[in-house]
Amino acid sequence: MNTLFRSGFNFKNSSEKAAGGWSRQAGIIEWVLRLFLGVTFISASWHKIVSPDQFATILYGYAVFPHQIINLLAIVMPFLELVCGITLITGIFKRSGLLLINAMLVSFIFLISFNLIRGHEFDCGCFSLAGTKGTWSSVSLLVRDLVMLGAGIYLFRLFMRKSA
Repeated sequence: MNTLFRSGFNFKNSSEKAAGGWSRQAGIIEWVLRLFLGVTFISASWHKIVSPDQFATILYGYAVFPHQIINLLAIVMPFLELVCGITLITGIFKRSGLLLINAMLVSFIFLISFNLIRGHEFDCGCFSLAGTKGTWSSVSLLVRDLVMLGAGIYLFRLFMRKSA
């Protein structure tokens, strides 16, 4: 009877199993979020890399960038998105890539909010070069970017906790 009681209610082993289960779930959540953000940024970069001239036109439509740097932005930004997405998926320099992704998301949120506040309609240029004008599409872009930033902040805190 004594061995039956110990084997059925061994709290030390149960807590160790629970902790192992939580770390496994956290690892799965981390992988899913890394894959989500990485694939999102890689797919967002593709059409911009192929057609930088059309992306430059979209950047011009935001009406916030100096004309002298629009072409440079249209060439550099898509490759930055691509590299950062790859770093998240592969895990090589994932913290640096995630930091840049979070910075880009903050700037996207700022640009979309700024244009919404001033009532300026613009094409996002996020995933296609087709027109996506309108207030509701801009609000959905803002919500999407806020969700992605939340995932990015969660991942960054997770990475910082693992390194400590």
